Amino acid sequence: MSKENKRLNVHILDKEFLIACPADEEISLRTSAQYLDKKMREIRDSGKVVGLDRIAVMAALNITHDLLSNKGQNDDVNQSVSNRVKNIQEKIELALQKGKQMEL
Repeated sequence: MSKENKRLNVHILDKEFLIACPADEEISLRTSAQYLDKKMREIRDSGKVVGLDRIAVMAALNITHDLLSNKGQNDDVNQSVSNRVKNIQEKIELALQKGKQMEL
């Protein structure tokens, strides 16, 4: 079954963009546009970056940095959980082996 696309108007840094997206992702797209608008306004209002293109690139870099930083943290957490699960599995296997030896 194919998703039907909607055409949405979003506003980013006082400019309107018409964007197509699947109907079930409208809320996600609007939330993303609002987040991008906020980040671009923060950069523009700092006065350190001038020009829409430069502001957009700086916002993209900042958002990408945040995403990759969080991904790294999530990878660390996933590895820690994986190690803990592995340790628990080993303890269960040892307990089961001891239980089998006691039955003999």
